[in-house]
Amino acid sequence: MSRTDHDRFTDSAMFDKTFDEGMALVEETARYLDGKGREDARALPRKAAMLYAGESMRVTTRLMQAASWLLVQRAVHEGDMRAEDAAGDRYRLGSKEICFGGTDDGVELLPKTLQDLLLRSDTLYRRIARLDDVLFGKAKTPAGARGHMDRLQQAFGKGA
Repeated sequence: MSRTDHDRFTDSAMFDKTFDEGMALVEETARYLDGKGREDARALPRKAAMLYAGESMRVTTRLMQAASWLLVQRAVHEGDMRAEDAAGDRYRLGSKEICFGGTDDGVELLPKTLQDLLLRSDTLYRRIARLDDVLFGKAKTPAGARGHMDRLQQAFGKGA
């Protein structure tokens, strides 16, 4: 990926929307887990409380990975980091085994707010995983504007 491709991406409304959505979701989740979520967890039966503990860790991991990735992309755009460094494994989206995982077994026992946060964090994480693959993956794409548009379309889906 050239610096120009990265700049075009981080200058886009898509990046701004994803960045804002990601950071807002991090804040919303932290408020819930540190506040009402604690009360909700205490009221759960043992099996559901164990599931709550695991899934709250999963949502936290997803969001920390997403926020880290977004902040790295912003740092490259602002000139605080080189695009070549951001492409290294150290700065790529991580914890995929945990973040893509999850269980449908018993999720209905969890508080609705946590269920919602799990769904939204999964959607965000998967979107960023596609972006990470498009920006830093080894897939060959056409050069120029067509290639750039193809990569963005692949990352955000044809209907986006």
